Amino acid sequence: QLQLVESGGGLIQPGGSLRLSCAASGFTSPYHVVGWFRQAPGKEREGVSCISSFDGSTYYANSVKGRFTISRDNAESTVYLQMNSLKPEDAAVYYCAALESPFPVVAGKVRGDGALYDHWGQGTQVTVSS
Repeated sequence: QLQLVESGGGLIQPGGSLRLSCAASGFTSPYHVVGWFRQAPGKEREGVSCISSFDGSTYYANSVKGRFTISRDNAESTVYLQMNSLKPEDAAVYYCAALESPFPVVAGKVRGDGALYDHWGQGTQVTVSS
């Protein structure tokens, strides 16, 4: 059973940085994509970023490009989302999600389409406020 556990959320002032972690366990396929999504109250879920296990390719939403960086530690089966220059509009519950594939899959094929992801974490709250 694939499990995803997020951590690292909290309260941060505008312009600050946070690093979110997604600890993953139970992958049954070597080919998978792990993504970060966020949802603010009254807004639709947004795909923020994702990373492919196949080739390490990444995807970023335009709203976070240049400020957020996704990375992975294969040894620890953890995916990180480094968030810099945070803005009040970045405040949301951030979810880690994963999809497994029997075939190699690159991040650009999946992007921020939440419907493609099979497994979801419980979320971690990020609040950006002075």
